[in-house]
Amino acid sequence: MENVLKALVYRGHGDKGIEDKPKPELQALGDAIVRMTKTTICGTDLHILKGDVPTCVPGRTLGHEGTGVIDSVASGVTAFRSDDRVLISCISACAKCEYCRRGMYSHCTTGGWILGNLIDGTQAEYVRIPHADTSLYPIPSGADEEALVMLSDVLPTAFECGVLNGKVAPGSTVAIVGAGPIGLAALLTAQFFSPAAIILIDLDSGRLELSRRFGATHTVNSSNGDAPQKVKELTGGRGVDTAIEAVGIPATFHLCQDLVAPGGTIANIGVHGTKVDLHLERLWSHNIAITTRLVDTTTTPTLLKTVQSKKIEPKLLITHRFKLDQIVEAYETFSHAARTKALKVVIEV
Repeated sequence: MENVLKALVYRGHGDKGIEDKPKPELQALGDAIVRMTKTTICGTDLHILKGDVPTCVPGRTLGHEGTGVIDSVASGVTAFRSDDRVLISCISACAKCEYCRRGMYSHCTTGGWILGNLIDGTQAEYVRIPHADTSLYPIPSGADEEALVMLSDVLPTAFECGVLNGKVAPGSTVAIVGAGPIGLAALLTAQFFSPAAIILIDLDSGRLELSRRFGATHTVNSSNGDAPQKVKELTGGRGVDTAIEAVGIPATFHLCQDLVAPGGTIANIGVHGTKVDLHLERLWSHNIAITTRLVDTTTTPTLLKTVQSKKIEPKLLITHRFKLDQIVEAYETFSHAARTKALKVVIEV
């Protein structure tokens, strides 16, 4: 049926499946309807399935990343028209409210992270994009769409929440805790600033080996609990200037507190679904900073240029490809990454 689409729907804690849903319609003057061509699965989608994101209710189409083709636009959209190829930002921004005017698009009063959370998302044949003029990007002619899917979320998240918030600088030392897609994206983008050392820490030896190929200067397997000692040995006993938390569990945030040097920064990227202890009894006098952030995607235009100029190869993060009717299988592959060796999966719609 012309007005029915296939979508991956969140059904409640741990439950998801492909369902038929009505094709979205234009609702506001700034809306666009996009026919999806490629999408992906994010670690945040797994957090939703675990019940860590209570704002996402059963019945919601998941997904906040991807590329597509404009199907239709409302009368208030001026930057795009039907048949334009577009990159979808994971953050919707009105560009007018107080937060948007401050560059905090993630806290837009009528947008922010709404796709696949508060409104139906991109893991479907069609999606409605609010504030289309400021929430979509034109795809340059000849661009690799698979690579650009990585610009919807994973690259700007790693760059903004990890590298920029972490104040990575030339000659500095960086530890990235977690060598999953976000951690590896932080590794790729941290190299823009030529730090002296980038230390990747993970439990998975295979991912640590991969991180060496991506540019890590050192790797540490944290399975035996001596990661802080090893990092201290690598940094002359100081610890690191920047500790990037790229997992979202208490153990990895605790580890960052053990790694950071006096005067350093802990930059949290991970989505935390439970409380974490902050050891101020040790850190109160260490002059450290702790940063948190939801990605604002302010750097997407810059990252798009770096990808187009081949300064960074985000396609390296893609390990598996599926069709939309295989998306449940794709979730199984992505959620069992230790066994499947998955990083980012691309879903062709």
